[in-house]
Amino acid sequence: MIRYLFVLMLSSFCYSQTAIENAEAFIAKKEFVKAQNEMSTFLESNPNDLEAIELLGDAYGHQKKWDKAIAQYQKLKQKRPENANYQYKYGGALGMKALSISKLKALGIIGDVKDAFLKAAQLDPNHIEARWALVELYVSLPGIVGGSFSKALVYAQQLEDLSKVDGYLAKGYVYEYDDEPELAEKYYRLAIKVGGSVTCYEKLTNFYEGQEQPEKAIGNLEEAKDKHKRNAMHYQIGKVCADYNIQLDKGENMLKVYLANHSAKDGVPKEWAYYRLAQIYKHRGDTEEALAWIDKAISGLPKLEVFKEFKETI
Repeated sequence: MIRYLFVLMLSSFCYSQTAIENAEAFIAKKEFVKAQNEMSTFLESNPNDLEAIELLGDAYGHQKKWDKAIAQYQKLKQKRPENANYQYKYGGALGMKALSISKLKALGIIGDVKDAFLKAAQLDPNHIEARWALVELYVSLPGIVGGSFSKALVYAQQLEDLSKVDGYLAKGYVYEYDDEPELAEKYYRLAIKVGGSVTCYEKLTNFYEGQEQPEKAIGNLEEAKDKHKRNAMHYQIGKVCADYNIQLDKGENMLKVYLANHSAKDGVPKEWAYYRLAQIYKHRGDTEEALAWIDKAISGLPKLEVFKEFKETI
């Protein structure tokens, strides 16, 4: 009898591990419906398995089924209120729901979003994601409903204490939206100096473009290209040249290098490079070449309206 119970318990444990591992594998492969089905079935007989509840919430979240994700994370929060990550995920799902509904309805749940993030940060003094969420929340909210650049900077400083790169990026973000461009540039530059990741360079490039400083954006992208040796940087340089009608020879060269070395890992389809080349030739007044390149773009991605609309302007 004892041996039978042991075998039964072992079988149940193995089933649990297999189901969890399957769901994790499905999520890793972006097969979110399969992960959802795997965990839904498993939870019918194991309704209190926290890991399964979390994975089901994650599967719903990846599908933007915010109400269902919220329901799962709320279960976790109620069962383990002192778990910072459960609080963070609950707040994150609520926040994403707020972005998907009307501003008037969103006002009714913003307080719960903020409370969840604050609780996560309080519970775990090293929780970087919760502090990032608070920085972004305080920056994005109007002052009348609790937005505050000064509070955002408090959490940006906490991030800096945990991770110099995150702190500098957060401060750059806050100062950018608080209309302090010199300070924003300073902290984005510090992030590059300390971390130097592709993300750091992207943040500074986006900042320069937002400030209508394409020459600086190109210089930053060239620095990133030389450091990281990524083909995608060739496209980004060509894009800025095409968008702002500057350094057209460089832009053309960068785009052709991008096309010559293109692979799926570059992220941007070749058709977008064709489109940027069409922009460059249009800037030069070379209608024939511009039409040839935009036709190639349309041929590859015929459903994209932006390509068709551009062709009408040539």
